[in-house]
Amino acid sequence: MAHIPDGVLSAPVLIGGAVLAVAGLAVGLRRMDEADIPKTAILAAVFFVASLVAVPVGPSSIHLLLSGLMGLVLGTRAIPAVFVGLLLQAVLFGFGGLTSLGVDVVDIAFPGVILGLVARPWLSRVGGLGKVAIGGGVAALAVAGTAACVAAALALSSADYLPSLRIVAITFVPLALAEATITGFVVSYLARVKPEVLGLALPSEGAP
Repeated sequence: MAHIPDGVLSAPVLIGGAVLAVAGLAVGLRRMDEADIPKTAILAAVFFVASLVAVPVGPSSIHLLLSGLMGLVLGTRAIPAVFVGLLLQAVLFGFGGLTSLGVDVVDIAFPGVILGLVARPWLSRVGGLGKVAIGGGVAALAVAGTAACVAAALALSSADYLPSLRIVAITFVPLALAEATITGFVVSYLARVKPEVLGLALPSEGAP
């Protein structure tokens, strides 16, 4: 899955991933103020717990990533949240590796952050069903982005991994569908009860 263990990737890929992850962490932490800490911590905890529940799919397994939801809610602050979750999973449960931690952060966090930043302004321009569609679309595309990043990291590390990339990609399909459904309805719910979490105006603020 998205957790790549130690000893799989080549040194240039590991170094490149680490550099990108450190840059992303710097941006995310710089844009985090005191008011952002509670919701960042909550989503980091949800990501940590959700990623521990793996469902076997063929020769691999899948688990929720929620990167699309985190990207919509947290923006770049999702990168530190994912980093903390992945670090604890690697140290406590042996999921992924420490040397590949940077690549795992890039693979999981970056697609959701980029798509969330692009899609978030559109949430205020659509109705309820539009919000469901945007949330679901961001989640599905974030999963596809993670699949592409994982495949690229493996392909750039060794040509020996190329035959298995199709299988890796197929395992992400049911995950994309599940995440699209969950995120779509969560975004719609948040827009009704806590719109400021998504950067939307409160009903009283939007009234004439």
